[in-house]
Amino acid sequence: MEILGATLRICVDDLETAVPFYERLAGGTALRFERGGVKVAAIGSFLLMSGPEAELEVLRKVTATIAVKDVEEAHRLLADLGARIVAGPVPTPVGRNLLVMHPDGTVFEYADQSGA
Repeated sequence: MEILGATLRICVDDLETAVPFYERLAGGTALRFERGGVKVAAIGSFLLMSGPEAELEVLRKVTATIAVKDVEEAHRLLADLGARIVAGPVPTPVGRNLLVMHPDGTVFEYADQSGA
């Protein structure tokens, strides 16, 4: 499995207020989308999320998003290593993702940019 990078997940009260700061910090423009009532802005290595507290409570349990070349390959390897597959792989607006609990209890999202 090839890991391409990681994204920090940040829940914010007001996405519109937070985005300009992170755009200047990361030197890029936010890619925005909405999923399940949560507004999302991806900027460099940051994934900002804002929405209903019930949704954010679940999202806060995911430590980070790990970009991989192929989610299917990650799925196979992680399952072989004894990780618990929580959800996925499923399509998202920007690719596919997979939620996984590592044997130590840490939850990560693995994502690729294929099949979008």
